[in-house]
Amino acid sequence: MRKVTRGVLVGVATALVGTLLLATPWGTEFEQGLGLKMLFRLRGPLPTPDEVAVAAIDDQTGAHLGVSNLPREWPRSVHGQLVDEATRRGAAAIVFDFDFQLPKKDADDQAFAHAVDASGRVVLAEKLLGKRQPLLNAQGQTTGSVWLEKLVPPMPSLAAAARGLGSFPLPKVEVAVHEFWVFKPSVGSAPTMPAVALQVHGMAAYRQFLTAAGSLAQGLPAAPADSARADTLREFMLTLRKIFVQDQTLAPRLRAWLAAQDDSTLGAVERRLMRGLFGMYAGPDHRFLNFYGPPGTIRTLPYHTLAAVEVNESGASAAVDLKDKTVFVGFSDLFDPGQPDRFYTVYTNDEGVDLSGVEIAATAFANLLGERSVHGPPNPLGLAVPFVFGLTAALMLCLLPAIVAVPLVLALSAAYGFGALQVFKHHDLWLPLATPLLVQLPLALFIGLLGQYLTERNKKNRATRAISLYLPAHLAHDFTEKNLDSSALDRVTYSVCFASDMAGFTTIAEQLKPKELAVFLNDYFESLSEPLRRHGVDVIEFRADGIMCAWTAEEPEAGVRRQALAAALDALAAIDAFKARQGLLAQSLRIGLESGMVYVGHAGGGGHFVYSIVGDCANTAARIEGLNKHLGTQLLASAAVLEGSEGLVTRFVGEFRFVGKAETVPIVEVLGRAGQCPPAKVALASRFEQAMHALEARHFAAAEQAFAAILDDHPDDGPSRFQRERCRQFSDKPPAGSPWVVNMESK
Repeated sequence: MRKVTRGVLVGVATALVGTLLLATPWGTEFEQGLGLKMLFRLRGPLPTPDEVAVAAIDDQTGAHLGVSNLPREWPRSVHGQLVDEATRRGAAAIVFDFDFQLPKKDADDQAFAHAVDASGRVVLAEKLLGKRQPLLNAQGQTTGSVWLEKLVPPMPSLAAAARGLGSFPLPKVEVAVHEFWVFKPSVGSAPTMPAVALQVHGMAAYRQFLTAAGSLAQGLPAAPADSARADTLREFMLTLRKIFVQDQTLAPRLRAWLAAQDDSTLGAVERRLMRGLFGMYAGPDHRFLNFYGPPGTIRTLPYHTLAAVEVNESGASAAVDLKDKTVFVGFSDLFDPGQPDRFYTVYTNDEGVDLSGVEIAATAFANLLGERSVHGPPNPLGLAVPFVFGLTAALMLCLLPAIVAVPLVLALSAAYGFGALQVFKHHDLWLPLATPLLVQLPLALFIGLLGQYLTERNKKNRATRAISLYLPAHLAHDFTEKNLDSSALDRVTYSVCFASDMAGFTTIAEQLKPKELAVFLNDYFESLSEPLRRHGVDVIEFRADGIMCAWTAEEPEAGVRRQALAAALDALAAIDAFKARQGLLAQSLRIGLESGMVYVGHAGGGGHFVYSIVGDCANTAARIEGLNKHLGTQLLASAAVLEGSEGLVTRFVGEFRFVGKAETVPIVEVLGRAGQCPPAKVALASRFEQAMHALEARHFAAAEQAFAAILDDHPDDGPSRFQRERCRQFSDKPPAGSPWVVNMESK
């Protein structure tokens, strides 16, 4: 349940990251700069509508026309020739993306104005100027400011002759262009150049629609007369815009009617034009550009081929057919990165050639005509999709095993990317791409895999902790991290073995119930183990009421022996504290220490093993521990264990040959640390040493008297009592060998 809850929380967090990012301007810029660009590049170019073309002016146009290479120096009569020729060739609308505010040579200006007026289908550019206007109070002090925009028409003679006027402002994100205005709210919702061009292009179809639709078109304004000019057309368009905005059901009803008509009522071309007009008037003020491809994708014709009649080799007219086409005229050089009036778009090529302003205007016109402008974020669907994607990906990565989750999430991402491309390609719907794939996917992978890693890490740590209850910590770590075979744990090594036993355990076991005895033993072993672990014990093996443990090293070394001795002394103190806490334990701990080579590893069979210490060293340590019962001591060690150790108070208690062993083992009792041991014990050790020297010299009577004198002062001293009894025996029957050697008859 915790795993599911954690997965849901991570999923919701990942989903919200993408959703909230897209809801910010920065997220929109991110999607436009990466996601939308990827969609355009993956989709590739689209077929462009036949109804639009660009008359392009480049750096060679002037030479072809026999005028200056700089269009601003051309006589405007040249533009008049183009208008005449395009009109003669049947152009539905001619749109100039030029600034014609300032007058030039009057005759040329008049010639151009006459051509524009005679054509009755020319749309000229208005300039949109904006500035910040300060706000003043009654005292003339500035209290704020407001941004104001206004339209500046071309020179009066041209403005009066034009069928329509329109500006073409392009909103920029960073330096790139992604959107265009259809109606500009800041200047009274004035229609922009592409919108005016579409209305001029579709005026005849609009008239046919009004006739065919009959009562359905009631309330729509009549089409302006052919003689009407820009002011009238703008008023007409603003009226239509207001009608469609106020009645949001009008466009769907008219579309439904158009879909039901056949060519006998309204031709396919006319119906297509009317759908474009309805979509333009009913839609939003600004829209996302649906670029058809790189520069030159929209049919581009050299300006000079439209400004004069060309004749082929047979003498026939070679003029381009412009019937029912809208021609956009402006600067457009497909090879010059430094061309004027250029804009960075998703299709700016590797050579730095941008789309020209006039081609973007033609693109906007084509989008309106074909109802192909991009529908994109932020919108409810654009926010819901990354939420679902992020939630699904994160849930998979949190709830499924990584080996399954990662391929599934990558497949989900590929499927989402493919689906986003398809809806963009076929439905012009822009779903977020960069945010899910470049933000949410890496985030989900990172958090999900990190969570799985931490979960597995915790499992391993728990396993290591569990195994370390039975194995040394470093071996438990290797066992879980390296997947060791159990045989890899086996080794023969130098060791100091520690054997201990709880004196009086049998009596305690008789007094307690099994569960109570288990609690008592666990407390006892915990108290005893703490000092052992503190002094770096490598192996601990619990044997009934005793412990066998070892400090190991590759080679014999004094440091390991000192660790074992220090642990043994601290263990005695720990058990003394335990006795004070547990009244049942009346006797003291017994410890035996021996050093030598041992086998450390797993032992057992039938699929069940223990990690054990095996070897003569371990057996001897156990025998030394048992010797404490005979001598009445607590801590005995072989002389080998004491090698290299200083700062201890000790006494040699004899050489012992244990049952089943041929060699004798010199045994030393450790009384305590120098400086901490009571003076009486220090004196005892010295007197005992002198008595042992007398025994060694076979002065049995003197030795017996020395041990007896010690017992007078220390009646509980077990080693003195033990050796005194031996001295008495030796008086009657002296030993054949060293008097120090004791042959043990029992374990």
